[in-house]
Amino acid sequence: MTNRPTGRLDRTDGKRDLILTRTYRAPIEDVWAGITESDRTARWFGPWKGEPGPGRTIQVQMAYEEGEPWCDARIEVCEPPRRLAITTVDDYGSWHLEAVLTETGGTTELVFTHHLEPEARIAEVGPGWEYYLDALGAARTDADRPDFEDYYPSMKQYYETLPD
Repeated sequence: MTNRPTGRLDRTDGKRDLILTRTYRAPIEDVWAGITESDRTARWFGPWKGEPGPGRTIQVQMAYEEGEPWCDARIEVCEPPRRLAITTVDDYGSWHLEAVLTETGGTTELVFTHHLEPEARIAEVGPGWEYYLDALGAARTDADRPDFEDYYPSMKQYYETLPD
């Protein structure tokens, strides 16, 4: 777990991608389960319900946000245990998210990408994803959940200064 910002901004074809990477000493299947099984996602982000599969829409609860809202999440790509891409729509807009996993020697790397909409405010989005990915790490080891106040607003300046 880290409390220093790690995200980077990538511009490709005029689009902005926020990219964060985490590494776990665990097999890829276990990390995949942590980001796809409802009982496991409930421990760090929120549970989901519905019939999963590419092209299908599930409902995801943002259990650690004010009001614990539910939102629709369309599964764009699901290639177990390596790649998951979803699009969610909520009161704050459309979110295009992707997780890519690779395993080397019992260590799994998660590369999380938020394909940002033009109006997305990275100084708010970045600290949020840092928090959630550290919450995933904490859930994986049964450690204490991080405190969002350790991420925002302290990481805001870092994200404001990323080259855009």
